[in-house]
Amino acid sequence: MTDDIVSTEWLEAHLGSPDIAILDASWHMPATGRDAKREFLEGHIPGAQFFDIDELSDTSSPLPHMLPSPEKFSSRMRKMGIGDGKRIIAYDSAGLFSAARAWWMFKVFGHEDVAVLDGGLKKWSAEGRPLEDGPARKPQERHFTARFRPSMLRDMKEVAAALKSGSAQVADARSAPRFRGEEVEPRSGVRAGHMPGARNVHYASLLNPDGTLKPAEEIRAAFEAAGVDPTRPVITSCGSGVTAAILSLALALLGTRDHALYDGSWTEWGSTEGAPVATGD
Repeated sequence: MTDDIVSTEWLEAHLGSPDIAILDASWHMPATGRDAKREFLEGHIPGAQFFDIDELSDTSSPLPHMLPSPEKFSSRMRKMGIGDGKRIIAYDSAGLFSAARAWWMFKVFGHEDVAVLDGGLKKWSAEGRPLEDGPARKPQERHFTARFRPSMLRDMKEVAAALKSGSAQVADARSAPRFRGEEVEPRSGVRAGHMPGARNVHYASLLNPDGTLKPAEEIRAAFEAAGVDPTRPVITSCGSGVTAAILSLALALLGTRDHALYDGSWTEWGSTEGAPVATGD
């Protein structure tokens, strides 16, 4: 394992450790009709708290789950008993879908000691490991210091400039049909297609069937097959900034130092009048 990934075996061995904070960062696309909070109450890893990606956002933005202010993030973490010196372990119910978003948020706010559970709740449950239900235990508040790292975040203007100059590659984590513009986007008012010059690295191509990440050599091969050089700067994108973080996590595992996430992602680009849109490969 690495600093950014832990196994189910490791986590079970460390359940109850006072320096570990476990977060269920499950999130589902609105069209699925699934309620991640309700599913948390029905069963979660012992000691976990629910990390609400939609609530832990800039709720004043018209775009979904945009990064909150450092002040809001710090306040929420303090109330959850997550403070300086805590090792954060994030997971989700799909295996690896939204947990990487929580990992990225902690990294952006300067908390380096954070990892994703490889295979998530899907693998944990399949292995018969313990679960508990009901609300999370009320934690004691702790001090959390947010140290914002703007180098890990890009806005639309910066992405457009990078595409024009070639200073960074853009890797789009959406499925190939959505990237090519063959499917209607799940959010109304968003055009189908992709940013001209972007490359398609579907997040699922980096995962095994059980939701764990593939070996580093296979991850590297997936990026290179899409025309993305992991040794050069990369900006990750997707539909709304969630699965893009899987690409960011994978790049971190490959040792790519210069990678950032486009938080507005295709929801912003595809709904902005005048923004160029390409279709096909």
